[in-house]
Amino acid sequence: MKATDLIRFAMQLSEQGTVRLIDDIRNAPLTEPCAKGNHPLWNMGHLAFIEGNMRRIVTGEPNPVENWAPLFAPGTQPKTDARAYPPFEEIVRTWRDLRAANLKMLDHIGEAGLDLAPKWIPPGFEEMMKTNGRALLAITLHNMVHYGQIAVARRAAGLKPLM
Repeated sequence: MKATDLIRFAMQLSEQGTVRLIDDIRNAPLTEPCAKGNHPLWNMGHLAFIEGNMRRIVTGEPNPVENWAPLFAPGTQPKTDARAYPPFEEIVRTWRDLRAANLKMLDHIGEAGLDLAPKWIPPGFEEMMKTNGRALLAITLHNMVHYGQIAVARRAAGLKPLM
């Protein structure tokens, strides 16, 4: 098995799991998993913002949702007013579109591109993201951190676990 196959599998699996989690929380996207916790709307916007950063990391091109930075960039805090955010459906659609674009980018750079140094590395992630392959895998693992937060928010909203 090639490294691109493993990264693709991880990206697809994390997307499928996240989609399953958010399907039935659409009516309660501001449910906090705990006091001042990251609600699903913020989590999904943050994931979309990070997916958009992959374009900058690998190609040096701007993040297509850079305008969402004040709401969803690392270090931002969730707001409890839905009017402060784009609609939940737009956020989810954008995240899925950006994930699809990153899967295409993975195909484009191929095995040889995984070992190349990124064009840009977010400050503080120099060791973790020293190659394109490591950066792509890191965003997939990052997705799963937020998957867990959404899973807890679902339980706080009274929904049953998926498994």
